[in-house]
Parts: sequence; C-alpha cells; structure tokens
Amino acid sequence: MAVIRSMTGFASGRGAGLGQTWNWELRAVNGRGLDLRLRLPEGIDGLEAGLRARLQEVVSRGNVTLNLRMARSPEVEAAQLDPARLDGVLQAVAAVEARAAAQGLELAPVRATDLLALRGVLRETAPEADPAALRAALLADVEPVLEAFLAMRAEEGRAIDAALRREIDTVERLAGEAAAAASARAGAAGDTLRAALLRLRAAVEVDEGRIAQELALIAVKSDVTEELDRLAAHVAAARALLAAGGAVGRKLDFLTQEFNREANTLCAKSGDTALTAIGLEIKAAVDRMREQVQNVE
Repeated sequence: MAVIRSMTGFASGRGAGLGQTWNWELRAVNGRGLDLRLRLPEGIDGLEAGLRARLQEVVSRGNVTLNLRMARSPEVEAAQLDPARLDGVLQAVAAVEARAAAQGLELAPVRATDLLALRGVLRETAPEADPAALRAALLADVEPVLEAFLAMRAEEGRAIDAALRREIDTVERLAGEAAAAASARAGAAGDTLRAALLRLRAAVEVDEGRIAQELALIAVKSDVTEELDRLAAHVAAARALLAAGGAVGRKLDFLTQEFNREANTLCAKSGDTALTAIGLEIKAAVDRMREQVQNVE
C-alpha cells in the first residue's frame, strides 16, 4: 500500500572497520524543496558525491543534514613500542649527557614521556586505511541508517494520513449540511420577499413579473451549487492523492488552497446564519488540513 511520508525524521548508527570507528547522524525537518547538508571528514575522495546521490534517490523534500564523525579505532590507537628505535634513542641520550658532563653542564633529567614523544619510538599496529576501501565501507554502512530514517518518516506519514482523512471526511459531511442549508435558505428567502411585497400591495401596485425577476436574481447571487460541487471534486482529489502516496506534499498544499477558496466564497454568498456557520466550520477543517500538509514530503 502506497503511503505518504513526513518530511521530519531522525536516525543514527555506528560502524567500524579498516582501523576506523564512525558515527552517523541523519535528521530532517520541513522545507520547501530538498536541501542537503553533509558534514563529513576530509580526505575520502568520492564519499560526499556518493552520499549525496544516494540521499537524492530516497528523499525528495526537506532540509536534510547528515553528520559523519570518525576516529581511529582503539586497537590502532594502542601503539606498540619499537625496542630497536628506543635503544637508539637511549644511546643518543647517554652520549649527549656524557658530553655535557665533560663540559661541566648539568642537564635536566629525561622523562619517559619525553622519549615516547619522539618520532618512531611508538609505532601503530595498522597502516592507514585505503581511501577507496574506506569509502566503499562507509557507503555500505549508511544503508541501515537510511532505512531507519525512511521508516520513521513513513510512520509519521501514516499518522498524518489518518489526520488528513478525518478532516477530508469532515469537509465532505459539512458540504452535505451546507447543501441542505442552502436549499432551506432558498425557500425561506422567497417566502420572506413575498411577505414583504404583500405588505406593500396596500400602498403601491406590485408587478408580479418584477417579483419573479427579483427572486431569480437573489437565487443566482446566492447560489452555492458550484462551490459545493467543487468542494466535492476537491475531496475526491485529496483522497486520490493520499491513495497514490509518495511525494504528494506540494499537490496537497495547492489543494488545501483550493478548499479554502471555495469555503471563503461559500461564506460570502451564504446570506444565512446557518450556512455561514457551516462555511466557517469548513474553513477550520481546511486550516487543520493545511497544518498537516506542511509536513508532507
């Protein structure tokens, strides 16, 4: 079943290999388009391009930020002592101290940490990772993070879908009530006008043809059939978009504007307290729809 997706989401993950450890953090919030921001370590050629292309395959809207933090793995950091190199350093230190003593110079004691800081005394247990192999490992390792991220967006999307369907049902119900109210209003308006004209008969002569024209004009100006028909069409279109799923956020946003336009016209043409109240309820339902739609991808 096709589903809509929320633009907000979050996922994280950890990985290790090739003498490195790393942490992923992927998050997204609402956006008018797709804005990708990647914060990655330097020195891994092709990694940013690969990650950017992969994100563009699965995300179409939202402000998306991907962070990758890397460090040398503990086993690599636990460097080993090079005995031969240390022996050479100790001999050099002894020679320097003997030469200084012969000249009457007193040197500060040499500490072990001073010796360990010298280049080559400690050697790492593993060489630097091949950048191409590391890039391939990272591109493979990001997939579970993407899956978790998309799953969260889909879960939130299902909640938005349910909320939108409730509001669409509300608009459909209110449109039916508006049709009934408009029909009742038409009869009442005609009766009111006839009664007013009958009261004037005693004072002036009333043209029955003119009465008919006035009633027809009122009916045309206050007819909301077209607005109700368009509301019904918008309801059908909204349900079709939700059924189609995918990246339909922009289309739903446009559709809510159309819903609101018809509700405004309905209120403007109502001329009746009951019908105006229904029109305002439709506007409130459309506003709730719009709030939800702002988060749809």
